[in-house]
Amino acid sequence: MALTETTVEDKIEIVGDHKNIQIRTATVIARDGAEISRSFHRHTLSCSTKSGEVIDADGVVTTEGTWGDTDISSESTEVQAICNAVWTDAVKTAYQTAMDAQAI
Repeated sequence: MALTETTVEDKIEIVGDHKNIQIRTATVIARDGAEISRSFHRHTLSCSTKSGEVIDADGVVTTEGTWGDTDISSESTEVQAICNAVWTDAVKTAYQTAMDAQAI
């Protein structure tokens, strides 16, 4: 009676105007080749991240952050290819502008 565990990205979605990428990973447990359990984990990637921003206790930004590209180096080659295809400079600028407007 052999148990095996397999992990696979079974769903990759592009969502919204800012092309967020949603990845669903399935973990499948099988006994002698027959699936006996399946569980899911999801995570989302945005095209840009902001670092160095400081917000005080009253929620006021005291130091502006710097926008940079999201690090996708730990993602699968398939996810990286999708990100590189859909995260154009125009998408990144629109996302950064929208996020900065929400912070006001």
